[in-house]
Amino acid sequence: MAMRKRLLTIIPLVLLALALATLVTAWALPEFQQRPLNGSLTLTDAGLAGDIHTYPAGSFDISLYALGDGASNRESGPRVVITHRSAPGRWLWHTLRGQAFIAAAQGTETVKEERGSFFFSDNLTRTCTGQTLDAITSEGETVILSGRLDCSRGAPVGYTMTFQPESEKQLAFTLAFDDPTMNRAYLTYASDADEHFFGFGEQFSYFDHKGRRVPIWVSEQGIGRGMQPLTFLVDLVARSGGTPYSTYAPVPHYITSRMRSLFLDASSGSLGYAVFDLRQDDRVQISAFSTGLTGRILYGENPEALIEEYTAWAGRMRPLPDWILDGAVVGMQGGTERVREVYEQLKSRSVPVAAFWLQDWVGQRETSFGKQLWWNWELDTDRYPDWEALRSELESDGVKIMLYASPQLADLSALKPNLRRNLFAEAKEAGYLVKQADGSPYLVQNTDFYAGMVDLTNPQAREWYRSVLADQMLAIGASGWMADYGESLPYDAVLASGESGAVAHNHYPEWWAQFNRELVDSAENSSELVFFNRAAYQRSPAYATLFWEGDQLVSWDAHDGIKSAVTGLLSGGISGFSLNHSDIGGYTSIDNPLARYHRSKELLLRWMELSAFTTVYRTHEGNLPDLNAQFYSDDETLDHFARCARIYKAWAPLRKRLVEEAARTGVPVARHLFIHYPDDPEVYKLSYQEFMLGSDVLVAPALDPGVEEVRVYLPAGTWVHLWSGKIYDTPFDGKWFTVPAPLGEPAVFYKYNTETGEDLVEDFQAQGLIK
Repeated sequence: MAMRKRLLTIIPLVLLALALATLVTAWALPEFQQRPLNGSLTLTDAGLAGDIHTYPAGSFDISLYALGDGASNRESGPRVVITHRSAPGRWLWHTLRGQAFIAAAQGTETVKEERGSFFFSDNLTRTCTGQTLDAITSEGETVILSGRLDCSRGAPVGYTMTFQPESEKQLAFTLAFDDPTMNRAYLTYASDADEHFFGFGEQFSYFDHKGRRVPIWVSEQGIGRGMQPLTFLVDLVARSGGTPYSTYAPVPHYITSRMRSLFLDASSGSLGYAVFDLRQDDRVQISAFSTGLTGRILYGENPEALIEEYTAWAGRMRPLPDWILDGAVVGMQGGTERVREVYEQLKSRSVPVAAFWLQDWVGQRETSFGKQLWWNWELDTDRYPDWEALRSELESDGVKIMLYASPQLADLSALKPNLRRNLFAEAKEAGYLVKQADGSPYLVQNTDFYAGMVDLTNPQAREWYRSVLADQMLAIGASGWMADYGESLPYDAVLASGESGAVAHNHYPEWWAQFNRELVDSAENSSELVFFNRAAYQRSPAYATLFWEGDQLVSWDAHDGIKSAVTGLLSGGISGFSLNHSDIGGYTSIDNPLARYHRSKELLLRWMELSAFTTVYRTHEGNLPDLNAQFYSDDETLDHFARCARIYKAWAPLRKRLVEEAARTGVPVARHLFIHYPDDPEVYKLSYQEFMLGSDVLVAPALDPGVEEVRVYLPAGTWVHLWSGKIYDTPFDGKWFTVPAPLGEPAVFYKYNTETGEDLVEDFQAQGLIK
């Protein structure tokens, strides 16, 4: 079971906490924020003293404006400009006039970790910010900038920045220092004040990151993530409140409203913790715990082209099998008879069911956080007797079974009475767990228990664990599973490969996705198997078959509730997470005198409507199932679940086409309007309010309690309201409209006179949803 959030237990400091909360409701746990390093740029080579010098690098040109932007700007100082020959007037990357674009430092970081949340501080002991540019040389298509950096202490440090074309539309860069003790690298370049930045992986609080500081570090997303006073209260007890930028799936990649795109290549060096600092209007500063930087600058005419270029490097997700796109994935717990009981209720309503996702197949236990799983991946035959009979019954109706696993193992020898194999003990004995410096297994705290992590850099450990999960899951008929976790590798972990935890941390989710893909590919029916990850990094889409967004709070909030699920879906789509979804209703509930968050029926019903228009439609009971409204709670929730499942079924033909398109191009199924309307500044303001399915369908879910209508922005064109057939005409500029959104009819529009729209109407009519 996805488990990142702890139940806030009653503590003796209740009165003190209440008093503090009233004083600091706007307070969040301070996050390490290094000040930007800025300096000046000087040319030392007389041969560079002219006006403009241009050096070709494949289809790109790298130009030095030695006097600024021309003779009239002599006082401005030099700058470097990169363009593409297909659009020479568009600057893809450029530095600030007369200002250093490279800096270095020596630093010593302090990193503290608590249950998957990480806290950084850094002490810089030597900084090198004054930059000279001594030479620009060309070697074939490679262009090399070289010079030195003046430092606060000691001798200057030499540097080289190399540009080399990797394809017609991708320009690679590498920054290196002569002094290997320089373990902090900085790259600073220009940005327009009104430029908007999108991407950076799954970002849940904001879609546009201009004016903000974006850390790139895989972690638990937190409880509250800036929503107050909840975040403060959680931090007071467990330091697990998170921030608006804590995320399971960050990616060092962006696309801007100026059609500029850049990413860091973390696979090629020692890149650790990194930050994109966008707080200053006129610049971007990338800083990294690293001895250099490697990345690429991309050229594309529009967001779709830029996403295609990025995912050509990062990897694209393969198409999903039809079965998971044809009906609901019913996530529930309770054992064999409970599954049969609920399935009968669904069949009586003719609900299209794709699979039952039974995360408690390994058994269930109570912790301070709620109902969790026994982290020992074998079938609990007491909880699920007659497993084969249940599987056969469901299979006869074309319904699959999905399970749950993670790379973490807990020692249950003295806890679980019907234990057959103690996987933790086996892994510990063989040396297959991530270790501490003293060679003992590194045990990571969850809630009331600790677990070891399988060392995925150890080939023998991978093979052992692959055989375990093949025997325990594939052999009992699983068609897929949630591949949970991956974000908790300790900073000081010792791995079999010799890599440091500081560098390996962000890559562990990639290795976990790759491990699961190898397990899938080893099966005879590999194309029909699906696993879904939450923790991820830049290469994860090359391996994962599906993503989900982790553990949202059961609230309407924009930082950690239903709204954040939309923002994360659309933000991740910019960076290659093309097939994604969230838990229907959210996951994290809290039941405490200081903070109570129980899933309301209304929130559940509206989340069903939202999920009916994502790639996969899957329920989750949450960590406190008995306190949450569930799809099976009463006739109203069951009926609404059935209706939304039919809505999901109705647009399956379009969804399958979009899934195939995602596999070819990397463009996501659910898309922010920026992807198709990059020149409309109004769409830059949108975060969670609406999204598109392909280029012709627009969805504006109801995301607030007690509403029967929503405000929706319709870009220029002619749009048709799906439920009523009413036409909304915006021939020249987009407009805002207030439209009806009663329960069961979320605001959905399609473009007038398009084949997609006509097919959509026919498909909804076939399901009896519209006349």
